[in-house]
Amino acid sequence: MGSGEDRTLAGWTLPETKTDATAQFDQFVTENRFTIAVVFPLVGAVTLLASAEGLLPDPLAFNPYFVLFGTFVMRLPLVAGVFPLVDRRAGLALVALTLYSYGIELVGVRTGWPYGEFIYGVDLGPMLLGEVPFGLPVFFFPLVLNAYLLVLLLLGNRAASTAVRLLATLATVMLVDLVLDPGAVAIGFWIYEMPQFYGVPWQNYAGWLLSGSVAVLLFDFGFDRAGLRRRLRDCPFMLDDLVSFVLLWGGINLFYANWVPVGLAALLGAGLLWTDRFDFDLSETRLGRAVWR
Repeated sequence: MGSGEDRTLAGWTLPETKTDATAQFDQFVTENRFTIAVVFPLVGAVTLLASAEGLLPDPLAFNPYFVLFGTFVMRLPLVAGVFPLVDRRAGLALVALTLYSYGIELVGVRTGWPYGEFIYGVDLGPMLLGEVPFGLPVFFFPLVLNAYLLVLLLLGNRAASTAVRLLATLATVMLVDLVLDPGAVAIGFWIYEMPQFYGVPWQNYAGWLLSGSVAVLLFDFGFDRAGLRRRLRDCPFMLDDLVSFVLLWGGINLFYANWVPVGLAALLGAGLLWTDRFDFDLSETRLGRAVWR
C-alpha cells in the first residue's frame, strides 16, 4: 500500500496510524450524529413496539439481525470515544469482562442465579453454546461504561475519590437497569418466573449489583481515567449512546405506562442535560447540512 490510490477504498482513505483512524472515526460519528443518536433509537422503539404488538409480520418482527445492527450503530459514539484509549491494559480488562459476562449469563440461564429464573422470549441472534446471546457484550458493556462516564462528568473533581466514584457508578448502573429490564420484559425480550417490579424479580437487581460491581471495577482498572476525562472534554458525542438509551427504553416504558421506569429514564435524561450532552449543533451533521444548505 505504497501509493495514495492503494490507501483509498470506496472513497475512504485508509488510516495509516491510530491517530488518523481516531480522526476519521470522530468525523464519521459527528457527521451522522443526529441519525445515530436520535433517529435510530426512535425507529428502534417503533419497530420493537410494533413487533411486540403483533403489527409486523415475520421475518421483520423482532428480527435479531436488525436488533443487533441497530444496537451496534447506537454504540458507535461510545466506541469512537474510547477507541484511542484502548491499550493493552484496557484490552485485558475487556477480555476479562467478556469472559465473565458469558460465564455469569450461562450460570444464570442454567441455574436461575444470580438474576432469577428467566427465559429469552425472542431470538437475540447467534447463541453461544446454544444458551447465551453471542452479542451479550454489545448489549451489556456500554450500559456500565456510559454510567461510568456520566459519573465522571457529573461529579467532576469529586470523582477522584475511588469509593465515591465506584459507588456512584454502581448506583447509576442500577438506575439504568431499572429502566431497561421493565421495558425489555414489556416487549417480551425475556420472561421471569417470579415477576415483581414491572415483571422483574428483585433478585435480578441483586444480580446486577454483583455483575455491575465486577464490570465497574474492571473498567476502572483498565481505562486511564485522565484519558477518559480528556476524551469527554474533546469528544462531545461520547455519551450519545446514553441519549439513545433514554429515547429507546424511555419511549418503550412510556408506551406501556411503566411510570417509575419512565421517571428514572427522565432522571438519566436530566443528568445528560446537566452535562449539555443533549445539546448539539445539527448543522455539523449530514442531515443538518442537507436541510439547511
